[in-house]
Amino acid sequence: MMNTPYIYEIRVKGVLANRWTDWFEGLDVHAEANGETLLRGDLIDQSALFGVLTRIHSLNLELISVTRSSLS
Repeated sequence: MMNTPYIYEIRVKGVLANRWTDWFEGLDVHAEANGETLLRGDLIDQSALFGVLTRIHSLNLELISVTRSSLS
């Protein structure tokens, strides 16, 4: 169980516009030139992470990677 927020970088195949930020728990949405999108920001717990991953699945996006780093 996670007790502190972590910074996540979630990379997906496909291009999403910045307007998706609110739908993805406030993560920054950055479309890259290579046809991928990087979602980046802090998530408070695993439930929030699973919510984001569920939304990625709902949009039928291909998940490339998930990277977590500590805020401290």
